[in-house]
Amino acid sequence: MKAVCWHGTNDVRVETVPDPKLINPRDAIVKITSTAICGSDLHLYDGFNPTMQKGDILGHEFMGEIVELGSAIQNKHLKIGDRVVVPFTISCGSCFFCNRDLWSLCDNSNPNAWMVEKVMGYSPAGLFGYSHLTGGYAGGQAEYARVPFADTGLFKVPDGLSDEQVLFLTDIFPTGYMAAENCNIQPGDTVAIWGCGPVGQFAIRSAYMLGAGRVIAIDRVPERLQMAKDQGKAEVLNFEEVDVGEALKEMTGGRGPDSVMDAVGMEAHGMGLEGMYDKVMQAARVETDRPNVLRQAIVACRKGGTVSVPGVYTGFVDKIPMGAFMNKGLTMKTGQTHLHRYLRPLLEHVQNGDIDPSFVITHRLTLDEAPRGYEIFKHKKDNCIKIVLKP
Repeated sequence: MKAVCWHGTNDVRVETVPDPKLINPRDAIVKITSTAICGSDLHLYDGFNPTMQKGDILGHEFMGEIVELGSAIQNKHLKIGDRVVVPFTISCGSCFFCNRDLWSLCDNSNPNAWMVEKVMGYSPAGLFGYSHLTGGYAGGQAEYARVPFADTGLFKVPDGLSDEQVLFLTDIFPTGYMAAENCNIQPGDTVAIWGCGPVGQFAIRSAYMLGAGRVIAIDRVPERLQMAKDQGKAEVLNFEEVDVGEALKEMTGGRGPDSVMDAVGMEAHGMGLEGMYDKVMQAARVETDRPNVLRQAIVACRKGGTVSVPGVYTGFVDKIPMGAFMNKGLTMKTGQTHLHRYLRPLLEHVQNGDIDPSFVITHRLTLDEAPRGYEIFKHKKDNCIKIVLKP
C-alpha cells in the first residue's frame, strides 16, 4: 500500500510499504477513505518530537471502511463494510482511566510507556502516527491502517453523512470542544483564544455553543482571522499589529478575559526579544518548546479565571510567569482529548445541523500530493488552513 512516511526534518515521502495485518484479536483493519494533515503533524515534520524513526507512517485524523475484524471483537454493532471514524487516541476501554472517561490517559495502549515515564512520570495513551514515545503506531495517512482495541475505538458513521462532515470527529472538533469545555464558560463570559488554526476555529464555535457571550481570537494570518470572523463570529486581534495584552484590557474594561486558551502550543511565534530568546533556547535544546502564547495567556487572564491549553507541548519550557498564575488564583486545564467522551454528542450536533465541520477545509489533495501539502500547510501558502487527503 501507499503511505506518507517520515524521513527527517521537513522530509516526508509517499512510499510503498507492507499492508497492515491483524496482530491481536481485538484489532481491525480499516481501508482509509479520508485522512487529514493536522497542525500537530507539523511538530513531527519540523523535527521537534523525539523518537521518530525513518519510515514511520504519519497521520492521526482518518476514517474509512472496515475490511477485517479480529476474532475477539464482541461489538455486534461493528461488521465488515461499516464506515467508521477512528479516534486519534488509542484506548483499551477497561483500565482505571478509561472507566473514568479519561480515555487519553489509558494505561494499556502505549507499549513504550517506559520511555515517557522517564520524562513525565507516567504515560498517556498511545496515539496513531505520533512517534515511538506514544507507542510507535503506524498512522492513517495511508491506504490502510491497523486499529488496536477496535471494539472500543471504532465509531460507526450513520447513513447520510459525508466523510467531510464526520472526519474531524477523529481529533480537531472534539479537541476544540474539550478546550472550550475546560474554560469553565459561564453564560455571557468573554473567552480569548490564541491561535486560529483548525483547532482554534472549532474552539471558537464550541465556546459559543457552551454559552460564551464574546470570543476574541488572536493570530497573525489574515485568512485565519477572516475565517474566525466570518465562520466563528469572533472579534479578532492581529498580534503583529497590536499589543494583545493592552488590547484585551481595553476590550474587557480593564478586567481581562474570563478564560483564555492556548491553541498554539510548542511552536508559538514570539515577537521581539522574547521571540528571539525562545528560538535560541529551543535551537540549543535548553528548552524544548516555545511557550510565548502560554506566557501571554496567563498574564492576560482575569483574576480567578481559567487557562485552557489544547496546544501540544512535549517537554520543558522557560520563563513561565508562575507568580501571576498563583497570585491571581488561576486554574489551568489541559491534556490530550478524551475523544471517546465527545463522539456521540458532537455527532448529534452535526446531525442536527448545528455545525458542518467541513467549513474548515481549504484544500483537498490526493495521498501522492501529501509532501506538497505539508509544505503549503507549514508555510501557510495559498490561504491554506486545513488539508484533507484522499487515498
